[in-house]
Amino acid sequence: MRINSLNFFALLLVGVFAIPAFSLFSLALDSEAEVWGHLSSTVLPVYLGNSLILLLGVGIGTLVLGVVSGFLTALYEFPGRRWLEWMLMLPMAMPAYILAMVYLELLDYSGPLQSALRDFFGWKTPSDYWFPEVASIGGAVLMLSLVLYPYVYLLSRNAFQQQSPAFTEAGRILGDRTRYGFWKIALPMARPAVAVGVSLALMETLADFGTVQLFSVPTFTTGIYHLWFGTANAPAAAQLSLSLLGFVGLLIALERFSRKQQRSHGNASSLKRSKRRALPQHYVFLAQAFCVIPVLLGFLLPGWMLLQWSWQSLPGWDSMRFLSDASHSLLLAGVTSFFALALAMLLNFGIRQPKQRLLKGAFRLAGLGYAFPGPVIALGVLMPLSWFDQQLNQWFFDAGNSPNYWLSGTIFILIYAYLIRFLALALGSVESGMANITPAIGDSGRMLGSPQGKIMRDLYLPMLKGSLWTGALLVFVDVMKELPATLMLQPFNVSTLATRAFAYASEEMLKQAAPWCVAIVLTGLLPVILLNRKLRSSAVPQETSHRLMPVSTETHLQPA
Repeated sequence: MRINSLNFFALLLVGVFAIPAFSLFSLALDSEAEVWGHLSSTVLPVYLGNSLILLLGVGIGTLVLGVVSGFLTALYEFPGRRWLEWMLMLPMAMPAYILAMVYLELLDYSGPLQSALRDFFGWKTPSDYWFPEVASIGGAVLMLSLVLYPYVYLLSRNAFQQQSPAFTEAGRILGDRTRYGFWKIALPMARPAVAVGVSLALMETLADFGTVQLFSVPTFTTGIYHLWFGTANAPAAAQLSLSLLGFVGLLIALERFSRKQQRSHGNASSLKRSKRRALPQHYVFLAQAFCVIPVLLGFLLPGWMLLQWSWQSLPGWDSMRFLSDASHSLLLAGVTSFFALALAMLLNFGIRQPKQRLLKGAFRLAGLGYAFPGPVIALGVLMPLSWFDQQLNQWFFDAGNSPNYWLSGTIFILIYAYLIRFLALALGSVESGMANITPAIGDSGRMLGSPQGKIMRDLYLPMLKGSLWTGALLVFVDVMKELPATLMLQPFNVSTLATRAFAYASEEMLKQAAPWCVAIVLTGLLPVILLNRKLRSSAVPQETSHRLMPVSTETHLQPA
């Protein structure tokens, strides 16, 4: 592979990833569509207000759940800590829209809980008692907080574990109590990692569609969807998409500002991890309860209910429909994972070559896709491919042939959108593997006259096998769970596990959706198990941790 071909590949990739953004800008700036004034005076204040409430509520919820649980499991020893340490990651496997489906069925007026309360107390009508409204913005905040707090938990726990005990010991020598040591020493040192976790949770909140749609909370994502499918108002949907992108850009800027110059360093003698301190007996139950409740509400209870409903719906289960939806999901996830790994391998290998500024720029551009919400990417992809199909069909019609959906009506458009959205996961995984390979290996191969393709195939690929499997798994699982982009772009007669489950839930057939939900959750458990194994295998024994060299606690916003 020659340098010129790498430059050509970089330009091609930039073009492919820039087309959706240019289509959104051109559509939003359409001079014939004066819709911004109408949006700003009608629905925009509602979308903006609800989005801000969601961001505030989810930010506080994930911050409290993630930081406190991370602090307890990282620095204290109490009964059940080893189990809770990995169980706190389980809600990551539960998509927020599936959690919303379960609690809608459980807590609705006709659900088992309210029915049992009416039978027990003798209540007859809704006016006889008060029960919190599940399908509300408060319910959406709770659902999103329960599934997104692991972002903060993982990063904060790692930050607390990496802190040198010399800092807290110095604080206690100076008269600092343990509780003040948390506020004045441990938490400020972990703030960059916590900021990254909260930022990722907030970006996922802005990108959420299924939860807010099921709970009837109008936000930017639901507005984009309804403007496009309900009124076919593409310019208005494009302008809302750009507004949502502005929110995402603001979050990224705030995250970078929060960790600016926030570095702390240890030295070689003080970097050893401190032994976990025994938690005072009167705090043990509180710590256990605090760690168990999010696991119970975010995974164990909804998982048990899904299994129970799946068993109940088994007699009327449409197995052929399930197998068809599963085959579509597996096909889309497998093909996307393959192309994502191929692109990630080429990009990571290319930026190691000398004088590849253009390729490095393409690498950074490709990594931004994960920050874009699904509806935004879907709209940006749909517009140019639909235009291409129209032009091609006009040529075929003039030639006497019947028109067809060549790109916009096939699975190609889904794979294109998935690659833009999830390529960052493969890039981050391969990049972490490349960091462990010395550049001298590639230099040696070039000195021996081996072509670049042979060096990549024979030297890099065998050493990156673990990173490639990790990246493939991350992309695979995220594609299986993806909902809004798939709803907006799916071809006719093509449904996935996620879209079928959401369709059942929209028709209030929640129990019928249970088998599809179980399949999605079981798939989501794979990266959680892999992550737990990696964390356990990379844990540093306390008696040998003093041999490590000092590292910086600066954390960068890397979704992978």
